Amino acid sequence: MKEETRIRQKGRSFPLGATPMRDGVNFSVFSNHSTAAQLLLFNHADDAKPSHVIDLDPRTQRTFHYWHAFLPGLRAGQLYAWRAEGPFAPEQGFRFDPDKVLLDPYGKCVARPAHRSREAACRPGDNASSALKSVVVDPSTYDWEDDAPPRTRFAKTVLYEMHVGAFTRNPNSGLAPDRRGTYAGVIEKIPYLQDLGVSAVELLPVLAFDEQDAPLGLANAWGYSPVSFFAPHPGYSSRPEPLAALDEFRDMVKALHRAGIEVILDVVYNHTAEGNEHGPTLCLRGLSNDTYYLLGQNRATYADYSGCGNTLNANESVVRRLILDSLRWWVSEMHVDGFRFDLAAILSRDEEGRPLSSPPVILDIESDPVLANVKLIAEAWDAAGLYELGRFPGESWKEWNGRFRDDVRGFLKGDRGTVRALAYRLTGSPDIYEYRQREPEESVNFVTCHDGFTLNDLVSYNRKHNEANGEGNRDGSDCNLSWNCGAEGPTEDLSVERLRNRQVKNFVTLILLSVGTPMLLMGDEVRRTQRGNNNAYCQDNETSWFDWELVTKHADIHRFVRLLIRFRMAVEPFEMTLEELLRHHLVQWHGIKLNKPDWSDESHSLAATVRLLGDRVSLHVMMNAYWEPLDFEIPWLGGADEEWRRCVDTSLDSPDDICEWAAAAKVQGSAYQVQPRSVAVLVASRNGGVESITSLAGERLDEKGRKP
Repeated sequence: MKEETRIRQKGRSFPLGATPMRDGVNFSVFSNHSTAAQLLLFNHADDAKPSHVIDLDPRTQRTFHYWHAFLPGLRAGQLYAWRAEGPFAPEQGFRFDPDKVLLDPYGKCVARPAHRSREAACRPGDNASSALKSVVVDPSTYDWEDDAPPRTRFAKTVLYEMHVGAFTRNPNSGLAPDRRGTYAGVIEKIPYLQDLGVSAVELLPVLAFDEQDAPLGLANAWGYSPVSFFAPHPGYSSRPEPLAALDEFRDMVKALHRAGIEVILDVVYNHTAEGNEHGPTLCLRGLSNDTYYLLGQNRATYADYSGCGNTLNANESVVRRLILDSLRWWVSEMHVDGFRFDLAAILSRDEEGRPLSSPPVILDIESDPVLANVKLIAEAWDAAGLYELGRFPGESWKEWNGRFRDDVRGFLKGDRGTVRALAYRLTGSPDIYEYRQREPEESVNFVTCHDGFTLNDLVSYNRKHNEANGEGNRDGSDCNLSWNCGAEGPTEDLSVERLRNRQVKNFVTLILLSVGTPMLLMGDEVRRTQRGNNNAYCQDNETSWFDWELVTKHADIHRFVRLLIRFRMAVEPFEMTLEELLRHHLVQWHGIKLNKPDWSDESHSLAATVRLLGDRVSLHVMMNAYWEPLDFEIPWLGGADEEWRRCVDTSLDSPDDICEWAAAAKVQGSAYQVQPRSVAVLVASRNGGVESITSLAGERLDEKGRKP
């Protein structure tokens, strides 16, 4: 062997992962307490034995804590994995197992064997034939063409939380079988998303996850069980070859961008699929267990702030770099537009689990120049009780507003003492955010998300029905603030169904007319049901899938949501600062009497007048959560050319429930009667102000809510 070749085969410690070069691939992995390392090459994902085993020389192929090698002649598509030898001493935090095939923490693609086994990764012995493998990737070969991020301002953002697989998995999606439940399937449904009017899809985890991390006989459907922080989930690819997932994901992003829709990823940097001390050895545990995870006091167990068995040690320097490098990869090479961080409060915990006021990883993320233009959204709590809503560290983060969800649910359910809280939620939650002098869009307003009831189930069930999850209905939240409107579950009672329809429209109206960033859950626009299951994480079946027949069945609700999104996107109250809204008195509060809001615990009604576009347009919103009709006084306009028109009344049937301004009924007199459990919106215009509002393009539907 020539000296030059011998030296080059040593490889180098940077960059981490598998990096294609001119005539080969450089491999590097962090494993600080290991005593030996092997790089394994495979021809196929199912191979029981590697085609090549490269024993790394600790004298020449280890630099500090990094093992590395350069292998000439390799190219993109090569399957590989690691083995690491070292002490198995759980009481010291070490869990090395030289028999286990390990994924590369920086692997950009994952290959799955046909008989992949999580259980085999838990028990002693070689698991090569059933283990996940990493794949060498060359990102430079993909043609992004003229792709450009939409860069939609938060003030003009409407989020749609969506599951890639469930969106098109249903046979009634109209897609070919091989495209159902895939990135390619999403591409085919982009016209639906465009027609709905959302500006961004917030995708449940698409980073490769362990589908076997679920009760026996079920599959992990949501994806909150990551095995890789760089690789797209291979199960969402329409083609079997390992690299296909990478290109198909990028095709999806490119197509969504061309449609003006941003792509936001739900990312899980708080735990991994390796679980607790009884879980499998897949990657991090077998390379540097005590570095990557927060350990219990006895070091043999794991601190569990995620509720999933383990917790990443996010503020440790190596783990911080892993998280930052992962985020940069998804922005730079995969062109995503932002991230929603699952259980983000964990990222503020130190190595002892204590909350930090200035967590390094959070400050690193928001100060990173590659991430400067992306959307950062925090779920500002964790599973161990740390609740940082309104106090989440950093300056550029938006937050899922759990208080909005609970207070709007409580008001529309008819709970006592909810009116004052509702006023705060409608105006950007100033009681939570004003002191930070943030824009009102810091509050991500939602009523439903993947975790909990769908909007249909919120108005159809008083209690959860999670029996299908196999946990005796013990899983999932017992606090849902739901109301079944008079019957538990499906019913043929038309009066109950009309009330449910009205409540669904009430929720959508308050979400989309509140100041902040609205988020809708996939399928809520057509009353998608999970049959009362409020924790459908393991239901990769009709329970979770989008039922495309509902688009026709509930065409009236679909139309209502579409037109209300258009209305929101056309007017400007959602770009005002909290100071403009509150200190400049652009919002006036009323009860059923003008300027006399009833803040008492017994009140179930509230009204607000909002002045927009320099007083050229006014909205008067009346909310009645009472069980009887209420007559609301309406403001006198004064101008000869001004008049109130009823643009929204959720008590009315389609198409009168929402109308374009020009076609809306004129409101006569000094009062408007709002029916029980209803929301009504009046719009007034002067000096041509209404011309600034895009036409809602009212559509006539037949008596069954269908387009004629």
